[in-house]
Amino acid sequence: MKLQTIACAVAIATGSLFFTHTIDQAMAETNPASVSQSIHPTQEQALVTRQLATLIDRQHYLNMRLDANTSNRILEMYIDSLDPEHTLFLAPEIEKYKKQYGATLGASLKAGDLSGPYGIHAQYRERLKEFYTFILAELKKPQNLNQPHEYIDSDREKAPFFTTKTELENYWRKTLVSQLINLTISKQEDQAKQKALKDDPSLANGQNLASPEDLSPVQMLTKRYTRQLERIGRTKSDDVLERILNAMTLTYDPHSNYFPPVDAMELNRQTTLQLEGIGVSIRPERGNEDYTKIETIVDGGPASKSGQVKSGDRIIGVAQDGNKMVDVIGWPSSEIVGLIRGKRGTKVAVKLLGAGASMNQARVVTLTRDVIQEEDAGVRTRTVEISRDGQKHKFGVLEIPSFYLNYRARRAGTEYRSVAEDTNKALQSLAAQNVEGIIIDLRNNPGGSLEEVAKMIGQVIKEGPVVQIRDGNGNVSVFQDTDGGAQTYAGPLAVLINLASASASEIYSAAIQDYDRGVVIGSTTTGKGTAQVQLDSLAYGQATLTQRKFYRVTGGSTQNKGVVPDIKLVDIYDEEFGERKAKNALKWDTIPTAPFKRDGEIQKYIPQLTVLSQKRVAQDPQFQMLETRKNIAQQSKEQKKVVLDIDQRKAELNSLELKSLQAENTRRIATGQKPFSNWESYQASLDALAESRAKMKANQRPALPEEETFVMESANVLLDLANLKKTN
Repeated sequence: MKLQTIACAVAIATGSLFFTHTIDQAMAETNPASVSQSIHPTQEQALVTRQLATLIDRQHYLNMRLDANTSNRILEMYIDSLDPEHTLFLAPEIEKYKKQYGATLGASLKAGDLSGPYGIHAQYRERLKEFYTFILAELKKPQNLNQPHEYIDSDREKAPFFTTKTELENYWRKTLVSQLINLTISKQEDQAKQKALKDDPSLANGQNLASPEDLSPVQMLTKRYTRQLERIGRTKSDDVLERILNAMTLTYDPHSNYFPPVDAMELNRQTTLQLEGIGVSIRPERGNEDYTKIETIVDGGPASKSGQVKSGDRIIGVAQDGNKMVDVIGWPSSEIVGLIRGKRGTKVAVKLLGAGASMNQARVVTLTRDVIQEEDAGVRTRTVEISRDGQKHKFGVLEIPSFYLNYRARRAGTEYRSVAEDTNKALQSLAAQNVEGIIIDLRNNPGGSLEEVAKMIGQVIKEGPVVQIRDGNGNVSVFQDTDGGAQTYAGPLAVLINLASASASEIYSAAIQDYDRGVVIGSTTTGKGTAQVQLDSLAYGQATLTQRKFYRVTGGSTQNKGVVPDIKLVDIYDEEFGERKAKNALKWDTIPTAPFKRDGEIQKYIPQLTVLSQKRVAQDPQFQMLETRKNIAQQSKEQKKVVLDIDQRKAELNSLELKSLQAENTRRIATGQKPFSNWESYQASLDALAESRAKMKANQRPALPEEETFVMESANVLLDLANLKKTN
């Protein structure tokens, strides 16, 4: 084994940084009049296809050739990405595609030939047009919402494709009836919620909770599907390219991904905490889905410096670099973001409509894009206090949202931001406040730099290996703690994890567990035990490619199984979220243990700590409420068929709502708050909370009680540990 070094040419990423694309994401404007318009790949797109196909064939961890067998799997993945519920393509069409492209798709991709995938996508767009046109025609007819003996499958991922157009259209009719039932119930509930707000304005908590447009369910669906039909015409070549290249990479594993240029900006934002744009956050306007408004403005960004952009402004048009202004009224926020973002130094004009202004008062502001630093998105620290036996005990909390590293800036020799440096300073700051222990909060942390996490483990252990890495040829390397025995923080430590803690978060928590350095608390992690190279020098866009698998110092992989906490708390996520349910996930395995010496003796206390924690959790109203929510969600998930009867649907929904309301009111009574009199009052209060939090910057939002209870329980576990050590 040898000490691992990292080449500066690439960044070794462990994070779960990938996107799921749907038909309504990342599209640019073209002529919406014709769906059948021809979309062709550019020379750059053909070249990047050749590059990525060659790389995945030769350099992926699996050493799996891009042969006929793999080609058939890629085609299947591609079709499923377009039609995941199998409600657009027909079985004979699928068979035709398999015969025509199945065995040769890999070879075509290596040659840069995208004619097959682009042809399939053209058929997909035509079928989408047929679907929307069919639904719009059906909306003009009366629909029966009381069909107690009719059902629709709510999960068709593994269902066969329909064989005839008649079968397909019958399913489309059922889909329409189901959506009308949902919208009718939703509208009734919204009306009840508006009445609750009128009867008790305090529920709004000062927020504007205006009701959505006063449209009937038929009008709402007509408007929605008309827009969807228009958006098909905005499909661009990047969308097709992204679909097929990701079908290829995802056939190998869930974390090898392709990102076209607009999405590559988002990848870079997550890994470096900076983006290139104008410095605003946007979201749909409440009560009017036609408009997207500016919510917050980044201090020091182009929008802020201009003095012409205000919070609350509606974005009604965007023009890039002297091109014509594009009307974006009715566009989703994701598409508008794609138009606004762009390379530093380029110009973008935004047409803005102030709150309450008429259309003739719209103004055009031209801004030069710049690099926006997300200063509030890095490591955060605070302290919490718990009282026991008449004494107060203070603990530090260190929240790490990702393992970020601006590797490009480091490669260029300029100043850069590093999560390891930020964490080191944070540990020193908390220790200086004489806390009785520190809680490292890695909940929802998707991962990031492997090099950074290795440094961070070294900050809390004395010395030794921190993680093992194996490449596709079976060669094993070891990342060592290289700080010469230095230890920034040697005090009591807890690590808080959940199912959304992935990759580098799992390396960190596993090392803390294996060294017996601290207590790992929460729920089992994602199970992403692979490392990717970030390919940022492709001909077009960027990609990540899985080339290594990492292992605990004890030899076990975190892949698939994840890290199991020492002290288990309620898991708030659906298990489908984790690696264990992902398509083509790599398998769990082991390698030999790396020689190391444990730092502490914590494991022998875990049984006693578990009993003490379970007693507290059983009496904690926050945990009780979360447990009830989880059970309700599981009950809904298990329902594979949905009845096409509005009365039955209402009864089922009312039952779930009543259980949720009872759980919430139990929590409120236990915490000294007034219970809600009905479901609509509860929902109005939740809307007000969401509205107020959306207006805050991320680092200014206070932790929600149901989130904070995990932190407080972690502090209690650390205090229990200290007391047990005193008595033994």
